Amino acid sequence: MNCSGFNERDATRRPAASTACINCIRGVLAEFGLVFGKSPKVLRAALADVIEDASNELTAMARHVLQRAFEHWRELDEHMRWCDRQVGQHVRTSPAAKRAAKITGIGELGASAYTAGVGDFTQFKGGHQFSAWLGLVPSQNSSGGKPSLGRITKHGDDYLRTLMIQGAKAAVMSAGKRDDPTSRWLVQLIARVGWQKACVAMANKNARILWAVMTREQGFDPKHVSKKPQAKVPAHERPSAPAQLAGCPA
Repeated sequence: MNCSGFNERDATRRPAASTACINCIRGVLAEFGLVFGKSPKVLRAALADVIEDASNELTAMARHVLQRAFEHWRELDEHMRWCDRQVGQHVRTSPAAKRAAKITGIGELGASAYTAGVGDFTQFKGGHQFSAWLGLVPSQNSSGGKPSLGRITKHGDDYLRTLMIQGAKAAVMSAGKRDDPTSRWLVQLIARVGWQKACVAMANKNARILWAVMTREQGFDPKHVSKKPQAKVPAHERPSAPAQLAGCPA
């Protein structure tokens, strides 16, 4: 939360409140046989006229309830626009948030929340530790000496973890529209394990990328391909040493 009184969590709570308000309005209208299209825009465009139309069967109490709900809906929308402006301003004025916002699946809201909620990313020794802090690593169980991976632990901050998973879900669903290495990896992963597990894997990957971007103070490059350290590359995959020329000393 910053000095202006804005809390990034408000930006994720308000859409749910807006949806609840819209559903309440639809429920009241349905009791009187008034049904509109699923789009909120359709309902918004017609609602004022419906409330004022004396020829329909709405009671005075129903009109009063609808009028109050309509005003609340507009207030929620205005607050959402205010939240969006606050998030955008934070990202524009914070070099760290600006770097984080460029990561696929993080965006401005996530960047603002992580920079404010985590603070110093160097408190974590590596991306894996940061991912574990968010609760994105799978739990481990051993049976008969054979380790097996379970569901993610869900330790840490629920809000930050939810943001990471929601952002990862958006990245997974749109992976086929992009042609960077991560998106190609996601398309293959979805085909192999399904989109739900792919979302968790992407969230874990994004947590590690975010840690790297924030601790190394380098911009995100979507076309970057990480390479395994030489010690972790299998011997048969390592490039062979150049042959020594005859007559040259060893």
